[in-house]
Amino acid sequence: MPTSIPVFLLKTRSSPTDAYEDLFASSTSPNGEPFSPSFVPVLEHRFDDTGLAQVRSLLKLRAIGNCQECAYGGLIFTSQRAVEAFALLVAEKKTAGVGGDNGNNPQNEQVSWPDLEDIPVYSVGPATTRALRAIPLNPPLQVIGEHTGAADELAPFIIEDYSKRYADREKKPPLLFLVGEKHRDVIPRVLREQAGWRVDEVVVYGTAELASFREDFAQRLGETVNFPVRWVVVFSPSGCEAMLAALGFLDEKTGRAKPKSNLDEKTTTSTFIATIGKTTKAHLVTKFGYEPEVCAEQPTPKAILEGIMRFMAALPQSSSRT
Repeated sequence: MPTSIPVFLLKTRSSPTDAYEDLFASSTSPNGEPFSPSFVPVLEHRFDDTGLAQVRSLLKLRAIGNCQECAYGGLIFTSQRAVEAFALLVAEKKTAGVGGDNGNNPQNEQVSWPDLEDIPVYSVGPATTRALRAIPLNPPLQVIGEHTGAADELAPFIIEDYSKRYADREKKPPLLFLVGEKHRDVIPRVLREQAGWRVDEVVVYGTAELASFREDFAQRLGETVNFPVRWVVVFSPSGCEAMLAALGFLDEKTGRAKPKSNLDEKTTTSTFIATIGKTTKAHLVTKFGYEPEVCAEQPTPKAILEGIMRFMAALPQSSSRT
């Protein structure tokens, strides 16, 4: 039986099933080796109380909508964690009976929460879009932009769509962008420079490396040290530094990745890195000077697998990092 190919997915396993795990577990490499996916969570997330309070206040003041007096005319999401933070506010609304039928809210706050179906909710990629569409609002959110797949593609789409939606207004209403504490400024910068629009960013969650990550990852690497090929799939810029350090690819003095030609060769193992998309790849390249072997064309399990398959099809049968 062919040697399996370890695929380390640097994320928490989705529940009840994980599309990445399902796809890799049912696939084989161009040479017929089965993939063996496993999860190594690298980050822990925490909601930002200050940011949540700011968004909560905007919602209760009905400041997000398509009216002339509204402070914001649309929402932007590029992260599932930001969606989770927003969903938390929706859950608060339901718990309190806001907008509901139980009439148990003594402050009668149902009149202070907006219906958001009349504004665009811009989303990058299928995963974030699925999370937004799963939020139990009635009427549901009007989520668009799924096809773009990356911030630099979503930004021009927003310009085109938002211009049409508010064609009757010479000055377009600002957009509200819910973000994590570590994020790129691509969308606000493009909308500001190319359209002259205002985009306000509100940090609704933060990330930190799990204390157990490096030890857990080192253990997995040790267990697979004699495998001829193994893959590491990175899902976020926030996990790049910890991943490179755990692999021994990071020069602690410079904070940059070691040249691939200078990496210690413990065995004939080849360790290859794939990124979920352009944002994570750009972070690896610009921040650490490391060029990943694969960058998914879209942030989907299928695109990651296809990229890995193309790369492996071009490899000689016996490969090693040199």
